Amino acid sequence: MASCLVYVSASTNRFNQAADVSPSSTLIAFGSSGSVALWDLEWAIASTVQAHTKAISTLCAAADVIVTGASDSLVKIWKLSDVSGNVEITESQMINLKGKLPLVSALTSLPQTSALLLAIAGTDTKVQVWVCSDDSFVHSATLAGHEDWICGLAFKAPQAQEFPLVLASGSQDATIRLWNIEPWKKTTETKIGTSTDLIDELLDDFEASLGDLGGNEEGGKQISLKHHILTIKTGADSSQQFSVTFDALLIGHEAGVTSLTWSPVGSSTPTLLSTSTDSSVILWSPSTILNTSGDSSSSIWINRQRFGDVGGQRLGGFVGGLWANGGNDALAWGWAGGWRRWRCDYPGVDIASESWSEKGAITGHKGPVKGLDWSPDGKYVISVGLDQTTRIHGPVRMPGTDKISWHEIARPQVHGYDLLNVVFISPLKFVSIADEKVVRVFESPRNFVELTVKLDVAQFTEQEHERPLGANVPPLGLSNKATSEGAQELVGGSDYSRRPFDGELASATLWPEIEKIFGHGYESITLGISNSRKLIATACKATSGEHAVVRVYDITNFKLVGQPLQGHVLTVTRIAFSPDDKHILTVSRDRSWRLFEQQAKGYLPVAADKSHGRIIWDCGWSIEGDVFATASRDKTVKIWRRVDAEWKAANTIKVSQPATAVAFSPENAQNR
Repeated sequence: MASCLVYVSASTNRFNQAADVSPSSTLIAFGSSGSVALWDLEWAIASTVQAHTKAISTLCAAADVIVTGASDSLVKIWKLSDVSGNVEITESQMINLKGKLPLVSALTSLPQTSALLLAIAGTDTKVQVWVCSDDSFVHSATLAGHEDWICGLAFKAPQAQEFPLVLASGSQDATIRLWNIEPWKKTTETKIGTSTDLIDELLDDFEASLGDLGGNEEGGKQISLKHHILTIKTGADSSQQFSVTFDALLIGHEAGVTSLTWSPVGSSTPTLLSTSTDSSVILWSPSTILNTSGDSSSSIWINRQRFGDVGGQRLGGFVGGLWANGGNDALAWGWAGGWRRWRCDYPGVDIASESWSEKGAITGHKGPVKGLDWSPDGKYVISVGLDQTTRIHGPVRMPGTDKISWHEIARPQVHGYDLLNVVFISPLKFVSIADEKVVRVFESPRNFVELTVKLDVAQFTEQEHERPLGANVPPLGLSNKATSEGAQELVGGSDYSRRPFDGELASATLWPEIEKIFGHGYESITLGISNSRKLIATACKATSGEHAVVRVYDITNFKLVGQPLQGHVLTVTRIAFSPDDKHILTVSRDRSWRLFEQQAKGYLPVAADKSHGRIIWDCGWSIEGDVFATASRDKTVKIWRRVDAEWKAANTIKVSQPATAVAFSPENAQNR
């Protein structure tokens, strides 16, 4: 079997727990639409269970227990078991949050016990703590202090017996709170003879006075010093208590915190990674300035590193983050599904001597891909989708090796409408259509030409380098405008030695829009291009023959060629030029196909048929041009051949599902 080159482009779902890292810290699994995508290796599904009636919003696991939460306001506890080599998942408990939606959960074991500790938070300002020391989880504490929904929870196991278990909670109020959980040794009296219950009452009064003084500003109703007591069973007649106390308030993000994750066990410095909608990733570590003992339970925490973009909430910010490679890589994915990665190049003994730099990561469309096309020279591929972006993918040589890896190398169009199709006119010019009446034409800027040359993706003449540097989108505009100077260069200066990162793709790789084509009365629906790349054909949504027309344009001046092609009475779904460009084939929602032949004054109708029983979705020509096929929702593909002066159905292929696409091989293999 001949080997083939495989390229997969995928984005990550817009949930902060939509990804996780393997114990080896080298394999990333993430949700991509309805699939689980893996960054590098293969994945095997051990078991599948229908857990909720609505979308799952959070999932966590520890030992043989899995916890799921969904938008049905339910949190379910599942037990894993191995039955004759098969993994079985059974529901053991259901927690009803009574209208509140669980956005995040975290599960761990209480130190030096077999009891499980579950934290749940979401569309509320409080963290619920549940303890399981027997057969079921029992609500044990409610941690207050945040002022908005809580989107991040993460436990950090104690580094040693004398250190506490730490719970981090992050909220849309832009703050992070750290809670210490440690064995509680209740004393009957303090030095002044005051009971601990009385101390808690005094603390409650103190916090109330803070609220009266500070209102909703920092310091007001934000600091909780109260001990929350957790009780677990350790035997038939014995129990043990743990206390949960507020330890530190981390302030540094300018917008809501979306996720939290602790560095892997064994990393040199305990570090909390947080992501935010302010487009930043922050690494937090305990200060070594005032805490020379190295005690990681210190309440003094510093902003160790800050990654991302300056400007706040650009493009939706970050949704979630992870650690990889044993804590040497910090990963985060954004609102549009693309990943960013930063690597510690020179890990130091102390955080002052380490060095971080951004590396390439995986990117892809956030929504369904609706159209793609190879560049005429076959060097790269362009795609458009319902995420309102146009992307170019090409083969990039890995630095210092002969290995080729496909990546997204440009994002020439970031639009305000869903994009439906795209075709190349030349390697440096393309046409796209969207859910609007305008057809738009784009031409490459100089930064794309220089980037592809430096990355050995394609080669261009010296004359093809003479063009505007880049493009940007004016405020309140939809059209990319050419720029000849400014901060449009990808890296720094003229250094294009690497592929652009996701943040640069979204802003610095735009192509200038050079032409708008008008003519249709409704939103565009399909686009075709001749094999000579000299003509394009367009169609729009239609409910009458007046608008169910195909317009053909000359790409030299983008003027209409002849009269619009009429005959259909409903939306034209696909347009295909014959290999010699002498015929145009169209198919429609009206269940018919129509054939137009090139004449002196444009294309004129020569044949039609309406033998399909449902909408025809697609059509395609054989390489010889004497046969074409039509694919329909009626679960058939019909092959049409010219017999004398007529086109007749030579064969009908029945398929098990509605046929949505059809194409012929470009090679005549074994006369087939």
